[in-house]
Amino acid sequence: MIAARISVLAALGSSALLFGCTTDGAPNALASGEAASATESVVAAALPTQVDNFMLTDADYMGHELYRLADAKAVVIVTHMNGCPIVRAMTPALKELRDAYKDKGVEFLMLNSALQDKPETVKAEAAEFGLDIPVLIDANQLVGEQLGVTRTAEVFVIDPKTWKVIYRGPLDDRIDYGGAQKAKVTPFAANALDGLLAGKPTVQHASLSTKGCLIDFPERAKKAQHAQISYAKDVAPILEAKCVGCHQPGSIGPFAMTSYEMVKGFSPMIREVIRTDRMPPWNADPHVGKFQDDKSLTKAEIKTLVHWIEAGAPRGDGADPLAQKERHAADWPLGKPDLILDIPAYKIPASGVVEYQRPFVANPLTEGKWIKASTYKIGARQAVHHYLSGYINEVPAAGSQVNEMRWGAGVGGYAVGAESTYWPTNVGTYLPPGGAVAFQAHYTPYGKDVVEKSQIGLYFYKDDEKPDLMMRSTVVVDNSIVIPPGAARHKETAYVEFPKEALLYSAFPHAHYRGYASDLWVQYPSGEKKLLLAMPRYDFNWQREYTFAEPIKIPAGSRVIANYWYDNSKRNPANPDPSKEIVWGDQSWEEMFYTALRFRWIDETATKQVNYDELMNQTRMVGMMDDNVDGKLQKAELRGRAGEMIGKYWAMLDKNGDAALDKAEMAAAQAMMGRGRRGGGQNAAMPSAEPAPGGR
Repeated sequence: MIAARISVLAALGSSALLFGCTTDGAPNALASGEAASATESVVAAALPTQVDNFMLTDADYMGHELYRLADAKAVVIVTHMNGCPIVRAMTPALKELRDAYKDKGVEFLMLNSALQDKPETVKAEAAEFGLDIPVLIDANQLVGEQLGVTRTAEVFVIDPKTWKVIYRGPLDDRIDYGGAQKAKVTPFAANALDGLLAGKPTVQHASLSTKGCLIDFPERAKKAQHAQISYAKDVAPILEAKCVGCHQPGSIGPFAMTSYEMVKGFSPMIREVIRTDRMPPWNADPHVGKFQDDKSLTKAEIKTLVHWIEAGAPRGDGADPLAQKERHAADWPLGKPDLILDIPAYKIPASGVVEYQRPFVANPLTEGKWIKASTYKIGARQAVHHYLSGYINEVPAAGSQVNEMRWGAGVGGYAVGAESTYWPTNVGTYLPPGGAVAFQAHYTPYGKDVVEKSQIGLYFYKDDEKPDLMMRSTVVVDNSIVIPPGAARHKETAYVEFPKEALLYSAFPHAHYRGYASDLWVQYPSGEKKLLLAMPRYDFNWQREYTFAEPIKIPAGSRVIANYWYDNSKRNPANPDPSKEIVWGDQSWEEMFYTALRFRWIDETATKQVNYDELMNQTRMVGMMDDNVDGKLQKAELRGRAGEMIGKYWAMLDKNGDAALDKAEMAAAQAMMGRGRRGGGQNAAMPSAEPAPGGR
């Protein structure tokens, strides 16, 4: 055994003799035995010349897509693992290198492919050792596999013009970052960067091997098994369960998965959209929370599909499950509705701007019903951004537009990825007889004139199964947002405070083209916080309500806090104009901060209805602008029209003279603004926004 280990280490180069010990002289089990030989011999034959695109989340649940860095002068990726003494010891030297090149357009990232590490432990270790470079969590090991990673402290220098690896090896030729220093250090990585920045991106090789800890890649030794993955038994069932619903004739997928040949033809694209986390369109991070109707692929499913594709997508034996039956998207995927309402038709022009439309349809019900689900049948999918709806107790005049401020019970909404709204068992929304159902319609021209005519289908509880509990809804909203020109990670914060105990069922985050990431927290009256939902990479093309597997208990006095990050930089491919300051607005090239919540009050039943809206609204304006979440407003937090009005009367409102407005003082401010509105003024605090998609 000892002889075998010496043989392996010698083969790796003289510096590898140091791998058997940590910097304090303790044995390093990761660097010993035949495992090192097996791992490194497998990868040595297939080192990449080019890095494929990927999207990974860092330890703070912020997404990073590699190809968004195409304008960088160079990208440096350094491998990481918790507990590795080499990584810990080299951190100061790595930060020195980062600092030396940060003004030269060089981006630095770290890659953690260690199976045993989790975001929270990586974050804790980074904080302990002062590591302030984003550490990307490669939980499925697909990026590490493609890069041929074997050890920590490996440095990859990448040319963003070609995405080729121009250097791979150690940071430099030091053998001990924590002890005595060499008189002269050979800076391998810096030399490679200098060559690339000088326009000479020659592939360079270090004279020594990387000195880091071995990382276990169990799938790397299974290439033969990957070639035996069964399309019929392993791959097609995953596609049927997670993909075919959209990728079938009549549905929204750009191609239909109707046979092996179709899947094979699109297999390179399937691999790419999985690696970049674009498909399936489920943006909740798997490390945070559990959700009903989870559309994401499991780790095992991701690895099966990608490894099958990388093995050449072999057909194998067995009948083709995707070709065995005829498929077509159903008009009404939840079955025939109990009531179908025709949304008034609207002619959408080929180009230009279409303001929000607010049509309505008379409610034909002669007796009240309890809604348990709703869904939409869309006429022109390319032209419809979203529909939202709500009940009003009177039928408006023909041709009039009904503002959302008049809405009562929510009837359900539509957006791409959120076609249906479900109510939990024994929970419903009451739709009274008569009156009307009003809609907020956001239409987007797409190159040709089209008449959009859609329908909403409602599903009711039967008379003998009326629900006992009532669903309500609210929003965490901030219409005072201001996003500076060129800002790549601009953060905004808002919250809503619950005056009474509630159960939170779901959250529906929403932003526009510049939305980058979002999360949702509950802060208990004790001050303790819990992360409920993390969306490291928000995707405006897909809207979705995330329903918790178990409702979240919200004690009275708790705050539900939303954070949004916006990318108004040129690196955002969807950004219409990075040079503009962006504020709140209805249109997609403007922005929103909007998270709809569905909940119920613990002490409310269908027969004992309560209304705490007024109590909730007393703190709503504070929650909208209180960026530091201290329960008060400082002058520096005042923005937008509401902020201007409050600032104008600051001296009068700040009755205790503490340079901040508390809840009581803000309640007085809201009352004053309310009096202004009754006198004909416009509501400067609350936006004409997209209301919650669920019932109330």
